[in-house]
Amino acid sequence: MRYLLLCLNLLLLTSAMAQQQVDVCVYGGTSGGVMAAYTAKKLGKTVLLIEPGKHLGGMTSGGLGLTDIGNKYAITGISRDYYRRIGQHYGKFEQWIFEPHVAEDLFNDYVKRGKVDVLLSHRLSSVKKTNGTIQEIVLEDSGKPAAKRTIRAKMFIDCSYEGDLMAKAGVSYTVGREDNSKYNETISGVQLMTGHQLPDGIDPYKTPGQPESGLVWGISPAKLEPNGTGDTKVQAYNYRICLSSDPANQVAITRPAGYDSTRYELLVRLINAQPQKRSLNDYFIWSGMPNKKTDINNRNGFSTDMIGMNYDYPDGSYAKRAQIIRDHELYTKGLLYFFGHDSRVPQELREQMLKWGYPKDEYTDTGNWSPQLYVREARRMVGAYVMTQANCQGKEVVTDGVGMAAYTMDSHNIQRIVIEKDGKKMAKNEGNVEVGGFGPYPIAYRALIPKETECRNLLVPVCLSASHIAYGSIRMEPVFMVLGQSTALAAVMAIDAKTSVQKVDIAKLQQTLKTNPLADGSTPEILVDNDDKTLTTATGPWRLETKSKGGYGPSYLIHEGQGTEAASVRFTPTIVKAGKYRIYTYFPRLAKSASELGITVSDGKNQKSIPIKPADIVVVGQTSGEWVSLGEYDLPTGKTASVEIAVKQADGPVVADAVLFVPAF
Repeated sequence: MRYLLLCLNLLLLTSAMAQQQVDVCVYGGTSGGVMAAYTAKKLGKTVLLIEPGKHLGGMTSGGLGLTDIGNKYAITGISRDYYRRIGQHYGKFEQWIFEPHVAEDLFNDYVKRGKVDVLLSHRLSSVKKTNGTIQEIVLEDSGKPAAKRTIRAKMFIDCSYEGDLMAKAGVSYTVGREDNSKYNETISGVQLMTGHQLPDGIDPYKTPGQPESGLVWGISPAKLEPNGTGDTKVQAYNYRICLSSDPANQVAITRPAGYDSTRYELLVRLINAQPQKRSLNDYFIWSGMPNKKTDINNRNGFSTDMIGMNYDYPDGSYAKRAQIIRDHELYTKGLLYFFGHDSRVPQELREQMLKWGYPKDEYTDTGNWSPQLYVREARRMVGAYVMTQANCQGKEVVTDGVGMAAYTMDSHNIQRIVIEKDGKKMAKNEGNVEVGGFGPYPIAYRALIPKETECRNLLVPVCLSASHIAYGSIRMEPVFMVLGQSTALAAVMAIDAKTSVQKVDIAKLQQTLKTNPLADGSTPEILVDNDDKTLTTATGPWRLETKSKGGYGPSYLIHEGQGTEAASVRFTPTIVKAGKYRIYTYFPRLAKSASELGITVSDGKNQKSIPIKPADIVVVGQTSGEWVSLGEYDLPTGKTASVEIAVKQADGPVVADAVLFVPAF
C-alpha cells in the first residue's frame, strides 16, 4: 500500500512538472525576451521565460559588444538601464561596448532580481489555438525531443529571432525581401550597390577564364534580377567574433575539423587584386572591446558573412538549422585559421592574425566559441501594421509608437553572383544596402501584434511586422529590449482589462512607459532637450543642426565659435520630486570644437561654475556622443534649478544639446 501511494505521488509530481500555468509566457531568451519577462514579473504577473539554448541574451551576450545604436535618444526604459549597468561594471555612467560574459552575467542578474522563472534547453514542439487564442504550447527538451511539457498562459510573447511561436500559431509572416512595388519603396528587393563589394575584375571560375571549370565556392549560378525585384532570399548571417590579444588569456586558433581551404579561393583572388591592403582591418571590422578583446564583424568583399548559405534557415527544421549553424561555425573558424596559416596570405597578415586567440574566459562551456549565430533576419510577421521605408525616413509617422528606432536602413549582402561588365565576367556581391540620414522615429504598436482575426493573445517584438529594408533599421539589440518591455506591459494591461492585445489602450500604454520607465515605480529621470522650447532658452547666435548622427535626439544647437556676442543656452527642468539628482550634459562627437566652454549649474539658490574642455571627452564605440557628469545636487520642486551652457572661448564650435537629471534617491 505504501509503495502504491509513493508511485501515485511520483505520478502526480511528474504530471505537475510536465504542465505549467502562468499569466505571461515569453518564448526566446534573447535580450528582448529577458526584458519582456522581467517587465511582466515586476508588474505583478506570473511569468515563464523559455530559451531553447543554454544561455540568455541572444546576440548581446553572444559577441555583439559594439552595440548598434544610431541615436541613444531612441533607447529608453529598462533597455537604457541595461547599458547604464554595463557602465557601472566598467566604472562609467553608461557604456555600449562590453565583453560577452559581462553582458550575460547582467541578463542573469535581471532574471534573478526579478525572480523570473527560466526554462533553458527547451524548444517549441506545437501550439494549440482555439478561436484565435493560444491555449497552450507544448515544449520538447532541446537535447531529448521525446521529453514533452505543456505551458498554458493568458498571454504569449514571441521573442525568438526565428519567430517560431508566431509561425506555429498560424500568424501571417514573410521571408526574404519585398519587391519595391509592394510598399512603394526604393531600396527593397534586389540591390547591386558598392558597399561591402568585390572590386571589378575578379574571375568567378575555378580555372580563370573557363566557365566549364565551374564556379568558385560561394558563388551562385543565379542570374541578376532587375533592381528592386523581390525574392525569398535572406541577408547573410555571421558570427560576431570575440578574440583576445592577451597571451595569458588565449586558446590557439587551430585548424578546425572539416577545414577546406578551397572555400577561401575567392579571398585569395581578392587579396591579390588589392596588394596595398595589408591590415586585418581591410578584411574585418576589428573593433576593440575591454580587456584586450574584440567584436569582429564583416567587412568588404569577402569576410565573416557566409553569403547565400542561410536561405533554408528561417523555415528550417531544428535539424536543418543546426546544420546551417555548424556550417557557419566551420566557415568562420576556417577563415581565421586560413588568415593565420595559409601561405597564400601575405606574411604581414598572417603575423597579425597569430597575435590573437580565442578567449579562455569567454564561452567556457562551448569551447570558447559563441553559442549564438547572428541571425540578422528570419521570419517577419505581417501584422496589423507594416513598418516600411516611409516610416524610417519620416515620410509616414505613426501615432501609436511604443518605442523608437534610429539606425541606418541596413541589409548585408544576400547573394554572390556572376555579372558581365565591359564584356568580362566577374564575381559580385548583391544585396548590401546602407541608407541613413534620418533621425529617431516611432515604431507602431500595431507592428508588434498580429491581425485580430489571426491571434488575440500574442505579441511579437523581435520578428515584428516590417518590410525587409525597414526591419534592417529596426533590428538592433537595444531596440529589441525596448520593444520587449513595451509588449510585456501591453500583455499585462490586456490581462487586467480582460481583453485582446489589439484592444489595449494605446494612450495609457504610452503614458505608463513614460511615467514608469523601469517598471518598478521609481522616480523617472528628467531629460531636457534643446528641442523642448518650453524648457530651454537660447541667447546669441545659435544654429539648429538636424544631422541624425551626432546629437541626442532630433537635433542640437551649435555656435560656430565666431564673433564677440555673448551666447548661452539655459536648460530648466521641471522637478516633481525634490531630492538629490546627478546631472549630466551631452556632448556630440565633433571634428573640431572650442577649447573650453563654461557651464553653470544652479540648484535654485547657489550657482556652481564648471569649466569643460571638449578635447578631454572620449567617445567610445558607435555612439555619437557622451554624457559628461556635472555633479550631484539637491534640487527643489518646480522650475528653479537650471543648467546653462555658455560660449567661453570663441576658437571653435560649441554645442548645446541635452541635459539629464538622474534621481539619486
